[in-house]
Amino acid sequence: MTAGPASGDVGPLLSRSGHDRAHLARTLTDPANGRPVRVLTVDSARAVPVEEGPAGPRLVWDERPALPAGAVFLGEAGGVPYAAVRGERSLTVNGRPVEHWAGLREVGAELEDLDAGLLAQAVGILEWHERNRFSPLTGVATTVERAGWSQRDPTTGTEFFPRVDPAVIMLVHDGGDRVVLGRQAAWPPGRFSILAGFVEPGESAEAAVAREVEEEVGLRVTDVRYVASQPWPFPQSLMLGFVARADGDQPLRLDPHEIEEARWFTREELRGPDGQLAVPPSISIARHILDRWLEDELPPTPR
Repeated sequence: MTAGPASGDVGPLLSRSGHDRAHLARTLTDPANGRPVRVLTVDSARAVPVEEGPAGPRLVWDERPALPAGAVFLGEAGGVPYAAVRGERSLTVNGRPVEHWAGLREVGAELEDLDAGLLAQAVGILEWHERNRFSPLTGVATTVERAGWSQRDPTTGTEFFPRVDPAVIMLVHDGGDRVVLGRQAAWPPGRFSILAGFVEPGESAEAAVAREVEEEVGLRVTDVRYVASQPWPFPQSLMLGFVARADGDQPLRLDPHEIEEARWFTREELRGPDGQLAVPPSISIARHILDRWLEDELPPTPR
């Protein structure tokens, strides 16, 4: 496997954005302020209409005279309002043929910044609406407000806002030339990645890094350093990326419910051309962190 070039000063691919979320406009009766709106349809499988452009794939937007009912206002760019709506797949959008429908995992890394940011936002907010149609207090159907950015319990008046689940993802190294990679049983053969887990209530992200590493592979870590973050709207996670150091002489003790296999890998092994090791795709923050480690671009840790 060849992990690919380092990202340099470019962050994780799903962290890119080229639009203004225009949060103040969400409280207006017409967030688009009378302007035509570009609307993206997202189907129940999180796929969207895509076409090939001169610079690669791009989203196919439906040009509407106004914000349609049920759509979520995403913001604007270049004076153009954008929105997203849940809908069914079709062969045409606004009279234009649709070449194919694809998801964020398939095309997110290849989209230009504006489309990438809008797509990640659209998938995340629509998934929240899909899973939160009833009040957790009374069970009654909520009403949608703020152009799709809040819901209200009509009986109690309580307002609910979109939630994001924080998760940590961490590259564990030995202070030298080795990192720990693990694999889950459900992954394809040969697929390895850095470790990850969810932050628990009342826990800091740094504490979650230390806890998850010890739970999954039995290692105690120090020098926990933040690297970058990336939205992962499958359905509503925010991945917080870290690097941490572990004594390479510690034995690995795997949690059999979480990890099928884990071991130390050297830079030479990860850069090798034999193709026997599969790593996460470029769209993932795991790949971003791993690539930066290969090029020695991660925050330094004291020796």
